[in-house]
Amino acid sequence: MPKSFRRLRRNKTAVASGLVILLLVLAAIFAPWLAPFDPAEQFFDGLTLEGAPLPPGPVYWLGTDLLGRDLLSRLLFGARTSLLIGVLANGVAVLVGTLLGVLAGYYRGWLGAAIMRFTDLMMAFPALLLAIALAAIFSPSLLIVALVIALVNWVQIARVVYTQTTSLAEREYVEAARAIGAGSLRILLSHVLPHLLPTILVWATLGVATTVLLEATLSYLGVGVRPPTPSWGNIIYESQSYFLNAPWLVFIPGGLVLVLALAFNLLGDALRDALDPTQRGRR
Repeated sequence: MPKSFRRLRRNKTAVASGLVILLLVLAAIFAPWLAPFDPAEQFFDGLTLEGAPLPPGPVYWLGTDLLGRDLLSRLLFGARTSLLIGVLANGVAVLVGTLLGVLAGYYRGWLGAAIMRFTDLMMAFPALLLAIALAAIFSPSLLIVALVIALVNWVQIARVVYTQTTSLAEREYVEAARAIGAGSLRILLSHVLPHLLPTILVWATLGVATTVLLEATLSYLGVGVRPPTPSWGNIIYESQSYFLNAPWLVFIPGGLVLVLALAFNLLGDALRDALDPTQRGRR
């Protein structure tokens, strides 16, 4: 692990991506102190005489939205929502996918077959359409949106963990542990999971980008986080009618979603290279 950390630290792309993520996380954590205004407060002086949003200026640094609310304040508080959903949904997805993948790969038989056929069934559904259907059935809230995203995102890591666990379960040291009477739980905790940690860590990093993008998509389509709670997705959704007259209302939050997703993807690729140098350059 120390060698992997040194390789990661020497990767300039990984360092830059980590700094971007850290900056956005700190901005979300300290949003109540960094935001110049209340994100829900409407300012009549934040609108032109025609009722259109104000462009970026000395008072409202990133301009105002169609209701006269400060865009910078809404983006800072929206970062809290988007990141919280991304981390929570991805954490649940990684936990469920790892658990099912390990059980299916280690025990195999009818249990493994049942789990993997269910996984294949879930993979057959388009993730976005399934998420939209689930979000439409349940009343959207921050927790519900996170759970809906987790329900459609666990299948990929389950498939990867299953494949690796199947291979690990046949290694000599696992057979030796069985021969001396070690139980299944001890073997899984001591000999299987430690070898899966690099893969789980990489997928957990890459998965945050996917969940943030999916949350933004659901909010943009109107089935995600509901106003007045700000998220980057519903800020774009609320502002799309002013795309031509006030393009900053769409481009700025859209750019933040792009930057965050790109940073997590680049960090995940760097982690994969650092933890498994044999994979470097294969993509």
